[in-house]
Amino acid sequence: MIDGGFPYPMLSDQGGRIGTIYGVYEEAAGVDFRGRFIIDPDGKILAMEVLTPEVGREVHELIRQVKAFQHVRETGEVTPAGWTPGAATLKPGPTLVGKVWKVWKPQA
Repeated sequence: MIDGGFPYPMLSDQGGRIGTIYGVYEEAAGVDFRGRFIIDPDGKILAMEVLTPEVGREVHELIRQVKAFQHVRETGEVTPAGWTPGAATLKPGPTLVGKVWKVWKPQA
């Protein structure tokens, strides 16, 4: 654990250098928009969300998405919309193309 209780480093982007790279820095206001980027261990951006400062992000959705990306990386399966750990997944492949609606039944 890093000081403060977070298991990852926290940083500040004074001057907007990082925000500029990710396209979220508002130079006129001197602030970054609310940006959320999920980056895999290989450095590939898997997901991004950018909101103006007036609207907050949904932490529960972020956690769900991180768990889904971890599951995909570990198993090679794919997760349908709204997937949560323990729910049904899909096996990707040519036979699934255009037939997801036949194979995956949303859970009530």
